[in-house]
Amino acid sequence: MVSPVTVVKAEGPKLVPFFKATCVYFVLWLPTSSPSWFSALIKCLPIFCLWVFLLAHGVSFLGAHSSARKILAGLIFSSLGDAFLIWQEQGYFSHGLLMFAITHILYSSAFGMKPLNLRAGLVIGVVSGISYALLYPYLSGPFTYLVGVYVAIIGFMAWRAMAGVQLTNDLWTWTQLSACLGAVLFMVSDLAIAVNKFCFPLPYSRAIIMATYYAAQMLIALSAVECQDAEVARKIA
Repeated sequence: MVSPVTVVKAEGPKLVPFFKATCVYFVLWLPTSSPSWFSALIKCLPIFCLWVFLLAHGVSFLGAHSSARKILAGLIFSSLGDAFLIWQEQGYFSHGLLMFAITHILYSSAFGMKPLNLRAGLVIGVVSGISYALLYPYLSGPFTYLVGVYVAIIGFMAWRAMAGVQLTNDLWTWTQLSACLGAVLFMVSDLAIAVNKFCFPLPYSRAIIMATYYAAQMLIALSAVECQDAEVARKIA
């Protein structure tokens, strides 16, 4: 297993543009009440930088590792989802929901189905069920089932991310832990969006949503770094 210190030294410089773009987003803090293509660009810029982070590893790297390609594709759909959500009050919220649902399907495929880890699946299933039960009284129309389907999809993604972390044996890497933390933060971010949109105004909602979202995407992108080791571990399991 590659040392985290080694990976930080190797991958840290490639993530500098991401951190700078994230700082730009929070410094400018453009009002959401006036959606524009410029605000969409600023919001998507950190995710674009994660595209570059993966592409910086070379075409041969992406060609050799299907997990990395799927995560890159997920980041592309995430950017589309971010852009749609800029105009969510103009009726594009469901479009953003669809883009992120595709993202989570791609991430789930990247994380794979081995090891199965039913215990992790049970934990995530309970958390997802409770989350939807709390949201359900506030949902109406098509969102009653759209949100339910989305909760199931992101829950499945989180299960597959958590399943790879088996601390009791050697069949895991620090990047699998990164994927797990990223998936959990993604669930926190999306739950904050749902509560703020459908239930009640959440204090500091935008800061919470975007901070957890950007951290989640960075961690999931980092999980592609050792995807070859992860794929070998899944085959052995």
